[in-house]
Amino acid sequence: MLNLGSDKSIYIQIAEMIENEIILGNLKDEEQAPSTNQFAKIYNINPATAGKGLNLLVDEGILYKKRGIGMFVSEGARKNIINKRQGIFYKEILPQIIEEAERLEISLDEIIDHIKEIKGGE
Repeated sequence: MLNLGSDKSIYIQIAEMIENEIILGNLKDEEQAPSTNQFAKIYNINPATAGKGLNLLVDEGILYKKRGIGMFVSEGARKNIINKRQGIFYKEILPQIIEEAERLEISLDEIIDHIKEIKGGE
């Protein structure tokens, strides 16, 4: 779902929404992605904004265009998205978590214990 009040650009949200659908398996390799007009109609946004989000994924090799037909999920897109997001997690998100934990004097063992608790003791 788009958050029109978010600081994040709508076209970025659209790209992330499609990536999430691919990760979840709702959009598979070689399946057609929703069109710019579908996004525009559902979310009441400019088709050019939706197109910018889709084209971002084309530029990244997640989607590809079939002229006159639409955009489709590229072979191996799910794995590529997961690799990209893992990189972001390890390089950007995790260091922020660790930094905040250190400020709050939370030990690594405490973090691990809480993760295990949240995951149900796995």
